[in-house]
Amino acid sequence: MAQALMPLAAFDVVDGAARPVDDPWPAPQSPQGYRWLHLDLNAPGTRDWVAAHLPTVAAKALMAEETRPRADHMAEGSIIVLRGVNMNPGAQVDDMVSLRCWLSPDGLVTVRLRRLMAVQELQGALADPAAPVPATPAAALTMIIAGLITRIETVSLALEDQVDTLEDVSLDGGSTAANLAQLQRRIIKLRRYVGPQREALARLAQADIPWLDAPARAALREWANAAARSVEELEANRDRLAVLQNQLDAQQSAIVSRHGYILSVVAAVFLPLGFLSGLFGVNIAGMPGLTAPWAFAALCAACVAIAAALFVFFRYHKWL
Repeated sequence: MAQALMPLAAFDVVDGAARPVDDPWPAPQSPQGYRWLHLDLNAPGTRDWVAAHLPTVAAKALMAEETRPRADHMAEGSIIVLRGVNMNPGAQVDDMVSLRCWLSPDGLVTVRLRRLMAVQELQGALADPAAPVPATPAAALTMIIAGLITRIETVSLALEDQVDTLEDVSLDGGSTAANLAQLQRRIIKLRRYVGPQREALARLAQADIPWLDAPARAALREWANAAARSVEELEANRDRLAVLQNQLDAQQSAIVSRHGYILSVVAAVFLPLGFLSGLFGVNIAGMPGLTAPWAFAALCAACVAIAAALFVFFRYHKWL
């Protein structure tokens, strides 16, 4: 043993009551009831403890640098990797936080890199003698999942409200480019993890696991369905933003085309005038009106007449 383990939370649940675990190097299972250990992957002793007490495959999954939502099952237990929105102060909610779990018949081990409010809720429930206590490790995991999905739904609905606001601003002719790009990035980041999480929860609910009882399965199916709704909402918002982006692109293209058309008309008007003024501007013998005092006025009048004729021509053909 390299050093003592420093869990963020450690409880034994026996006969509906939770009591803290004070063992400096606890086993992942309780001699009675079940045990929940919540660990910080960066804390001293965590990696040594995980490597020493969990199966090799599970230990690698819980200590992986990069994770995605998954649910895989072994004879000894299940590996569940989840993601939750980041509700920490000063953080972006779409910077989703991973939670790595090892679920066994008589224990639940959760490992995190950053704080998750859903785990804090379970810790608070176990520390409060008056609060109801999850009766099984699967029920404790389900309670965490409920907190994760509930917050994802809240964020998804908030994004939908922001999309509604952008659509209203766009209809009123306001500028939406900056907020549009920001919302698109946030939805893409959330959809990246919420989709696989829905699949992982559905797989977990359908898995043939002896220690996953009927109430836990029913709850997991409900939260998998809630995750599916969040995915659908995110995809709908993504499509609505794509429509807004297309409208914005079309508006910009129309503005550019209009400006180009105006410049083309101006060029068409001044092209003959420029040719005429250039022709009469050459300083060679034989140019008419070189000595006539009315020559400049005549040239100006001719330019005005040509410009007027071109204007009438463009209006007749509805080019202006």
